[in-house]
Amino acid sequence: MILKVRKSSTSGRVKIPGSKSHTIRGLFFASLAKGKSEIKNPLISGDAESAIETCKALGAKIQMLGDKYVIEGFNGEPSTPCDVINVGNSGTTLRFGTVTAALAEGYSVFTGDYQIRKRPLGALLKAVNNLGGQALSTRNNDMAPVIVKGKIKGGFTDLDSITSQYLSALLINAPLFEKDTEINITRLNEIPYVDITLWWLDKFGIKYENNNYKSFYIKGGQRYNAIDATIPGDFSSATFFAVQAAISGGEFTLENLDINDPQGDKEVFSILGDMGASVKVEDGSITIKGNGLKGREIDMNAIPDALPAMAVAACFAEGVTKLVNVPQARLKETDRIKVMCEELSKMGADIKELEDGLVIKRSNLKGCRLKGYDDHRIVMALSLAGLNAEGETTIDTAEAIKVTFPEYVELMKNSGADMDFVAE
Repeated sequence: MILKVRKSSTSGRVKIPGSKSHTIRGLFFASLAKGKSEIKNPLISGDAESAIETCKALGAKIQMLGDKYVIEGFNGEPSTPCDVINVGNSGTTLRFGTVTAALAEGYSVFTGDYQIRKRPLGALLKAVNNLGGQALSTRNNDMAPVIVKGKIKGGFTDLDSITSQYLSALLINAPLFEKDTEINITRLNEIPYVDITLWWLDKFGIKYENNNYKSFYIKGGQRYNAIDATIPGDFSSATFFAVQAAISGGEFTLENLDINDPQGDKEVFSILGDMGASVKVEDGSITIKGNGLKGREIDMNAIPDALPAMAVAACFAEGVTKLVNVPQARLKETDRIKVMCEELSKMGADIKELEDGLVIKRSNLKGCRLKGYDDHRIVMALSLAGLNAEGETTIDTAEAIKVTFPEYVELMKNSGADMDFVAE
């Protein structure tokens, strides 16, 4: 599917959907729990559906009733799946599911789409093996498909958490291990995503120790009890509207956002404010208005998902902008550093790759044909470039948006954007 975009003036009030990160965590925690939980205001998307199907395959019973998921958990004792589990495009689901499956006695097999089968898992598989489970890559390349067998016991492991999802996967499941678990962190990227996991552990009253993110100690033999929780709005999704306001001079009031939530991408609003945008935080909403941007150096390590959108913002900022310290952006659905450099270059951007980021100078962008690489954040980011470039921009594989933000195009159109899906 093609997304066709033309330069547009946009403004309005937008209710941001529920957080993907919180939704998937909520589904796993509730599935691991005893009893019936309710997860309200969840994100309805491709990645959420992948998490639902994975949790159901492991023994949870999940229904969608109105605006909430009702989940009857398996009380820390997952079933051995009757078939291969396909996580689709959801890396979070793959990582979390791998460790949850290690709680079961039998064998579980995980695979996913072509992008998932290129994403790294080695350090997590090693940790599962160190903690008494069995995990291996069928192609011996530390990527899916993977086979997992329990029963994982706990103990000690080092962990190279190049993605925070490795650590979160262990933290979610370790309270259910037979023994206490100590995780020594040799590297940790994306700390705010770990904070989201800890937020959930705290809600469940789990006993753990966090030694300044250098190591974690989790008491074994604990249990999750059923919970009712409301999913906060998604700052990663809000990023696209914030950047559009900042570079176009428009104004958006973004509802369903809690600035006190641990999501890392809330930092985008502070960054855009420092660059020159007007940002007003109110109870449950944030209003942002563009007023010209100035380039600066931005450490993106904690907010890698914001890199594509911020690369577009940098094209419209005076001077030079550097997006740095985010090498893990190369390990997402695509190599997002390389892809954004290539596609924005087609539009006329003055942009250069760094090993860990991008250097971008203010540029006059012109619409053209672009590739979306089946990557939801790439497609949405490039649509922002199209909304502010001269002429028409077309982006292929635009159906990828549905992975995390199915309502994106409709919400943008309602705000004045000239964009629409067209058949290839």
